[in-house]
Amino acid sequence: MSSSAPKRRLDVRQAPRAAGKRAAVRPRRRRRTLRLTPAMVGAFVLVVAGVGAGAVSSQTDSDSLAASYQTISASYTGSADGAGGDVDITEDLDPEVLEEQTATQAEQTMQAQASLTERAQAAADELESDQWVLPVTGYRLSAQFGQSSSLWSSTHTGVDLAGPSGSTIVSIAAGTVTETGYDGAYGNKTVVTLEDGTEVWYAHQSRTAVNVGDSIAPGQTIGYTGSTGNVTGPHLHLEIRPGGGDPVDPIGVLAEHGVNP
Repeated sequence: MSSSAPKRRLDVRQAPRAAGKRAAVRPRRRRRTLRLTPAMVGAFVLVVAGVGAGAVSSQTDSDSLAASYQTISASYTGSADGAGGDVDITEDLDPEVLEEQTATQAEQTMQAQASLTERAQAAADELESDQWVLPVTGYRLSAQFGQSSSLWSSTHTGVDLAGPSGSTIVSIAAGTVTETGYDGAYGNKTVVTLEDGTEVWYAHQSRTAVNVGDSIAPGQTIGYTGSTGNVTGPHLHLEIRPGGGDPVDPIGVLAEHGVNP
């Protein structure tokens, strides 16, 4: 009967460390999530306020506000795809630097939007000053320019817009009141001189509502229709005199400025 030496069990154990040595530890790169400080929140509010002044309506929803913040932050940090799109920063980016840059961008954005708002308002003011409007409502054309009749000593020098006495008369364009008062056959008359020197006469008023020297905006009340002077009934007699000279057909001039009586 044969016999064999007992098998030695292989004992696999971790080799002991050499005295005085420590196992090497692989360093981990730490990441930390950006925490919004009160100053950064304030900067973000400035951005929203600035944009809101020129381009964002009062109905801006939370998604658009979040998008505005992401736009600012992405300029410095980028997006972290691995973190589901959340913004984070590594330790080599100083949060104070980010805060300062964000505040600077917020201030610049606000200034840019304020400049755009000012320019838009200036353009709107210029457009308004150039706008012409109808002088009365509830009227009918009762006499045209150039007509001849025993009612006038010569041909008719304006247009007559007949309507109820006391109807509001407004300035057809921006200008300055250069004359107001009673003027014979014209009755109570107001003259508004436009910037280019054109005079607009409003005659036969029951009463006037402006004074000489007043600056007048388009659509501003200057008086009320009536039957003063040489008339057969209540109406507004409208004359337009370029450069203060001879009258021209008001219908043509009004049409040139987008107004068709």
